[in-house]
Amino acid sequence: MVPRRPPEQDTDELELGAVGRVNPQRVAVGKRGVCASAHFRASEAGAALLSAGGNAMDAACAAAFALGVCEPAASGLGGQTMMLIRDAKAPRTLALDGSSHAPHRVPPGGLERAERLHGHRATTVPSTPATLAYALRTYGTKSLEQVLEPAIDLAENGYEVSQLNHRLTRRELEHLRAGTAAPLFLKDGRRPYAVGSTFKQPALASTLRRLASHGVEDFYTGEIAQAIAADMEAHGGLIHPDDLAQIPWPIERKTVRGNLGELRVHTMPPPGAGRTLLEMLNIVSAYGSKELLLDTPRGALLLAEAIRRAFIDRRDRPFDPNYYPQVDDRRALSPDYAQLVAKQALKRFERGGETTHLSVMDADGNVVALTQSIERVYGSCAASPELGFLYNNYISAFDFSDISHPYYLRPAAVPWASVAPTIVFRKRKPWLAIGSPGSQRITSSILQVLLRLAHQSPLDAVSAPRLHCSIDGRVSLEASRMRDDIPPFLQRYGFRIDERSPLSFYLGCVQLAMRDGDVLIGVADPRRDGSAAGVST
Repeated sequence: MVPRRPPEQDTDELELGAVGRVNPQRVAVGKRGVCASAHFRASEAGAALLSAGGNAMDAACAAAFALGVCEPAASGLGGQTMMLIRDAKAPRTLALDGSSHAPHRVPPGGLERAERLHGHRATTVPSTPATLAYALRTYGTKSLEQVLEPAIDLAENGYEVSQLNHRLTRRELEHLRAGTAAPLFLKDGRRPYAVGSTFKQPALASTLRRLASHGVEDFYTGEIAQAIAADMEAHGGLIHPDDLAQIPWPIERKTVRGNLGELRVHTMPPPGAGRTLLEMLNIVSAYGSKELLLDTPRGALLLAEAIRRAFIDRRDRPFDPNYYPQVDDRRALSPDYAQLVAKQALKRFERGGETTHLSVMDADGNVVALTQSIERVYGSCAASPELGFLYNNYISAFDFSDISHPYYLRPAAVPWASVAPTIVFRKRKPWLAIGSPGSQRITSSILQVLLRLAHQSPLDAVSAPRLHCSIDGRVSLEASRMRDDIPPFLQRYGFRIDERSPLSFYLGCVQLAMRDGDVLIGVADPRRDGSAAGVST
């Protein structure tokens, strides 16, 4: 008998079906471009830039800035941004590593657990403004002022609070009340805004307007930087003016690459988790199509084991992102190693493994898969009332025990990330942009959608029930949407069952853009407030 857990407070399927009085468009098509993001207002912002003649990067940056306004629990100016880019003019495909940096005065390996999670000492130097500005200057066609216009409008005039917004705020209510963000994100500084009410952010609108008029450098060396430094000093934070002045511009890196049948997969190198995604793909490919039927007990079992083994290898083989390009023996990406892991799994089982994402494509072949975050839900729960955005809590994403670990907490270090924005090619042409939020569930969510796209429509593949397996063998799954013999079958082979509600917030939120002939298709995961928007004229 599988023990049933109470429904999650933030993953009720009925409540997630609509956003206030709006039913987001989950699938859309367009000939000129398409944008799918985790909030329908952000997708509208991306589509507006495409309609104005912008390319995929213009749309992606507009949607990313907008997500920081209408999905503040997941991302914003105080966080970091990673992306995969297909530049059609070059043509080339690259990763943009927009890691944030630990402050120079952080005590190596230090900080108490509470300080790592909440408050001003939990934050790294924000890199999202620098990353988006660099991407726009290098690969976009519009000005920063044009791209910021939708975000400024959303902050100034507000957006409708959804069930998901309300529940996430309620979930973090204790930490928000204890932090400096309460006056900004709680009504009267005490309680969550009601579902359907309009939430306005005038301080954030002012900050965004200053960015538009003075440029992103103001965030790091101008008046905004001075306000951040003063706020940090007043609350014991570790970020000083010299930390900000060393602007964390993103680094262009080579993608890590693999195959799924005839498809060529490009994804995020370290510090991201693209290696883990590719190892999962290699393992499941080695099983063979007859073995891996995801909606059967045996298929779910083999999928769980592939996820678990890939995460064990990621933990055991961390690499510094600057050293990784020099690594010759990339065992985790080897098909021979995947064959060995698959054989071990098949032999073992012969008796019977917070963030936001958007994907954009345009008619010229430009593609952006962008994942950004402030780390956990509502980040550090700390913010400057003068500036209006939340600081991240990426200090919690470092290693604190092994001084030789590449992601050990030390001055100016970058945090370990779970993101895996991905671009897939078919016959040497970009076919799919895909990614997801969800921390450790990011790669497993992308994996399952990629596997299902071989025989399901894009919307069905994204909406299908999911599972995730942790290193210690705990399988989280949307049990009520799966065959009822799957949980006991997994238990029989030693896995522990963690039942999640239908369309669980916990199990990621995939946004994809796909080319189908001369039509572009966007799909937004129904697990959150996302939508897809297409432009044809």
